[in-house]
Amino acid sequence: MCSRPEPPAPLGRVAVVGGTHGNEMSGVCLAQHWLRAPGSCAGPASPRCPCWPTATSTAPSPAPASRLELGPQPQGVLRADLLLRMRALVAAALDFIQLFNQGAAFPAFEMEAYRAVGGVDFPRTEAGELAGTVHPQLQDRDFEPLRPGAPIFQTFVGEDVLYEGQAALYPVFVNEAAYYEKGIAFLLTEKLTLSVPALPAPAPAP
Repeated sequence: MCSRPEPPAPLGRVAVVGGTHGNEMSGVCLAQHWLRAPGSCAGPASPRCPCWPTATSTAPSPAPASRLELGPQPQGVLRADLLLRMRALVAAALDFIQLFNQGAAFPAFEMEAYRAVGGVDFPRTEAGELAGTVHPQLQDRDFEPLRPGAPIFQTFVGEDVLYEGQAALYPVFVNEAAYYEKGIAFLLTEKLTLSVPALPAPAPAP
């Protein structure tokens, strides 16, 4: 557990950048909408909030930044449910900044996080071609516990491939299109509990 020796200063400007590291469309389309209707991005008491759509989320930021990625979402597809969740996520972040600037302090809390421990490739032939696909019981089960003996793949001849790990882990990026070329059917992660220190009220202006 760590603590801040001095309260940070209020935030006067916030930049919302809608990006993508593949060709997911939600972030860019939402930022483009906010450029056309800037009043819909933040409330009247929020800090100034310019928006930029970008082609990548990996560009360096000249100021402290929080990067939020929402998914899974299909590449090249715009889904209404994910767009609404992304809008709500950005609104919650801006509400937090607004409360902080108004003098609110935030107590310490704990949160769940996931740390990658390795990747799992698809079943393959001796020539390296795909020999099976993600099992139906694993598909769309990101962040759910994967226990030893559970099916993870189904070969093209109908055989189940079982998870042979020694303990339950949490799969993510299950059947992610961008990871096929990397030889990754899904990543395995372990669940952590992180302690987040209290955030004191902002320092008064000099």
